[in-house]
Amino acid sequence: MDLPTSSGDALAQPTRSRLFALLVELRRPADTAELAARLELHPNGVRRHLERLHEAGLVEREREGGGERGRPADRWRVAPTAHPGGEHPQGYRDLAVWLAAAAATSGRGLRELERAGREIGRQLAPPDAGQPGPAFEATLAALGFEPELSAGADGRLCCRLGNCPYREAVERNPEAVCGMHRGITAGLLEALDPAARLAAFEPREPDRAGCLVEVDGGWEVATLAQ
Repeated sequence: MDLPTSSGDALAQPTRSRLFALLVELRRPADTAELAARLELHPNGVRRHLERLHEAGLVEREREGGGERGRPADRWRVAPTAHPGGEHPQGYRDLAVWLAAAAATSGRGLRELERAGREIGRQLAPPDAGQPGPAFEATLAALGFEPELSAGADGRLCCRLGNCPYREAVERNPEAVCGMHRGITAGLLEALDPAARLAAFEPREPDRAGCLVEVDGGWEVATLAQ
């Protein structure tokens, strides 16, 4: 009998680690057959690994009609609350801190950083994203922000970020890092839905996270779980 699996244990297995990394890279839901084809593995084995990742809370399953032999097709994506075990490589963390320390803090420098962030955000949008609301949530989840979505006032979508993956860099230069993050968010929205607008971006203390993003775009919160 399989015992409950922690996120760290789940990713210790190489194939599961590759599957999770692929879903992070795709930043959108993908069915079992596509994931198996991309990794050149048999779908049955991939399905078992995805089930284990699901048990560990790292991925979510969506069910659609029209699967094999009339069975619902499973589509998988990174769970919004995914918190993989282990540490990121030290070099990446150090690089983020060094960039934050070196970034200009003048008005012009901060505007340039936000402009650069917009371009990064546009590039982060998956090319075959589908509905913009779910794609926005999936991209933020893949980046490690642990997004929590709710309906706000005046038809706005509210997104509270449960984790700050830039925590150490923010502590060195909050104006620069949060400014670039605001640009990334705005650029992502532009790419997913040109009619959407970043209505509010409120940074919070990075150790406690909870940054608030509000989007004007008429997106239905109820559709994000579909």
